[in-house]
Amino acid sequence: MCYNQNNGGRIAVLTKKGMVIIMDKLRIGIIGTGGIAHSHARAYKNFEDVEVVAGADIIPGKARAFLDEFGWTDAAAYETCEELCARDDIDAVSVCTYNSQHATCAIPALLSGKHVLLEKPMAITLQQGLDIMAAEKESGKIVSIGFQPRYGANFQKVKEIISSGQLGDVYYVQTGGGRRRGIPGGTFIDKEKAGVGALADIGCYALDFALNSIGYPKPLTVSAVAYDYFGKNPKYYGEANRFSVDDFSSAFIRLEGGITLDFRMSWAMHMDTTGDFIFLGKDAGLKVRQPNYELWGGAWDGTVGDITLFHDFMGAPTQTPVPIARQEKGNLFEAKVRAFVDAVKTGGKAPIPTSQIIYNQAIIDGIIRSAACGHEVEVNL
Repeated sequence: MCYNQNNGGRIAVLTKKGMVIIMDKLRIGIIGTGGIAHSHARAYKNFEDVEVVAGADIIPGKARAFLDEFGWTDAAAYETCEELCARDDIDAVSVCTYNSQHATCAIPALLSGKHVLLEKPMAITLQQGLDIMAAEKESGKIVSIGFQPRYGANFQKVKEIISSGQLGDVYYVQTGGGRRRGIPGGTFIDKEKAGVGALADIGCYALDFALNSIGYPKPLTVSAVAYDYFGKNPKYYGEANRFSVDDFSSAFIRLEGGITLDFRMSWAMHMDTTGDFIFLGKDAGLKVRQPNYELWGGAWDGTVGDITLFHDFMGAPTQTPVPIARQEKGNLFEAKVRAFVDAVKTGGKAPIPTSQIIYNQAIIDGIIRSAACGHEVEVNL
């Protein structure tokens, strides 16, 4: 099948049988035109059945410059998401704002009849996540959350192994990973905008990898700590004077089914890694090595190191390496956006649904609350 782009937001599709089908393009708006929006834009740019028709950003002129950068000179630029959402000719939006505005922008988009591709994390608090789900239900539209690592062949292989029953009942999961030095700048370190730091930036990837691999069991309790020793120290970070989030957090999380999740994530520490990703089952165990030990590495954002199955063979403990695939992270991002586009066009379900990610969000909320109060907290869903 090949595409021949026409004017007026329509395309002619020439099938292998020589049939020509006229299809309307999916009309997209992008809310928030900062760094991550460029990845969305590059993906949309590669799809001939999609047209970006609008962008919005609270910084005057930023949306216009962003749209022009990608050659969308006819697309409209706005300074509020409400102005963009007021248009009834937009089918779907990518919400690429900083974390504290995810719910603020996703909810009006849904209630105005738009499908939403929402960047990770889903929100900051559990209540914000629930509010997004309520708007999704009321609108009848879909929300898909931006966890592109799910499209990685190796992440899928881990889930396949666990789902096959080779490990037996999984009772313990350790996330591991973390950066030795890797504190970003911009809005990431501003609590008012980001809400939380390493936890929401790269920790949410580890949470989704863990929970998705074992079927997203419900979280019950969280006991957590969070630190900011590197971010607030000018010896290690040049913008220490405005750093107001965590640079390291860890948590002990009890999940349904007697499963324990041992979570840890770092932007900065005096160590190469907090460990490997480990799944312990009653019949076997699975170890997934950290992607690399570079100063900026250690995020579970689509790449892995070695994968090894630990099991008994003829009564003796042994281990078997699992073949891994090499895959570019950029391809994963495009796969995420493509899956969302296809779901919208076919009336399908959200590829990465809020019904799963609300558990991820509940854990983030629990970590924030537990670290603040200094003791274990319950998760109420």
